[in-house]
Amino acid sequence: MKLICDRLSLSDALAMTSGVVASRTPTPALTCIKLVAKGGVLQISATDSEIGLIVTVAHVDVKEDGEALIPADKLNQIIRACDDSTVTISVDRTLATISTENSTFKVFGHEPREFPGVRRPSDRFDFEVDAGTLRRLIHRTTFATARDDSRYAISGVLVDRKKSQLRLVATDGRRLALARGTCKGGDSDSTFIVPTKALNALVRLMSDPEAMVKIHRDGNQVVFQVGDATAGATLVSSVDERNFPPFEDVIPKEHDRRATCDAAELGGAIRRASLLTNEESKGVRLSFAQKQLTLTSRAPEMGESEIRIDAIAYQGEPIEIAFNPTFIVDVLKVIDSEQVIIEMKAPNKPGVIKVGADFTYVVMPVSLQ
Repeated sequence: MKLICDRLSLSDALAMTSGVVASRTPTPALTCIKLVAKGGVLQISATDSEIGLIVTVAHVDVKEDGEALIPADKLNQIIRACDDSTVTISVDRTLATISTENSTFKVFGHEPREFPGVRRPSDRFDFEVDAGTLRRLIHRTTFATARDDSRYAISGVLVDRKKSQLRLVATDGRRLALARGTCKGGDSDSTFIVPTKALNALVRLMSDPEAMVKIHRDGNQVVFQVGDATAGATLVSSVDERNFPPFEDVIPKEHDRRATCDAAELGGAIRRASLLTNEESKGVRLSFAQKQLTLTSRAPEMGESEIRIDAIAYQGEPIEIAFNPTFIVDVLKVIDSEQVIIEMKAPNKPGVIKVGADFTYVVMPVSLQ
């Protein structure tokens, strides 16, 4: 195999695929990326056995068709370290020679047949959504996924599509994020759980917000095709086939109190109040009254804080309710809105944070002595 390629285009493609490469594995081939050069196109593949990714680089000067299996970290480091506009890669058996105008590297690889491969998707897709919308939905939900799986907490995001309505939902058992958007496609519905790692890899592929992302559930896998098949990327991920917790039952249907706050001001106040919290007293008390919100925190042997926010819009009787400050700061980072609505029922009932009709966040209160 021999090819000449634009270095920046190759570097971008390697950055996308490197996020999928297995970091710790007894299988050396999984630490590599596979290069397939043919007909002016270079396909770069990587997999960790659960997630597979194929990135296509077009307009490559392929001198000799072929394939190679090269350690991902070394190839990525070499291409990034060079500053030439083009790079030449030639492969003889398992020895890859990477050269620029002033540099030459020889890297030992593996036999391409050792690579488990990435399942090539069919041309069929269930629905499609623009990358900008999908990025926003992912950004608004993945932060609420669980680090470890349990009955009510899943380290993945539910993708729920009903005709033109698309919802992404995530929960760790103590909070739940629901983001809504629209999509295009047939009349059939689809629901599946995508691992958080796969969605994080998908986000890196969606640099163009106007690119279309085609999605297809194929057995125990889901396929995301970003952009044109001849110059885009395809991500294939296993799906979590467990039942997602009944999230609609968790979202409160009624509330007696409603506050509208400046999101940036609330975030700053929460962060300041959290300075005087610890693991034993991990909570900030929010006291809502007409036109004012007072935040207080107290930790034994540390001290206490009080921060006031004036001129909030508030409806209902006064209420004091406490939340884990991290859970509030996390959501305020992803909402992309100047104002946020907080709905409450009682100090021991979940609070709901909303941004228009497109985002709902349910968070359990904490008990403070």
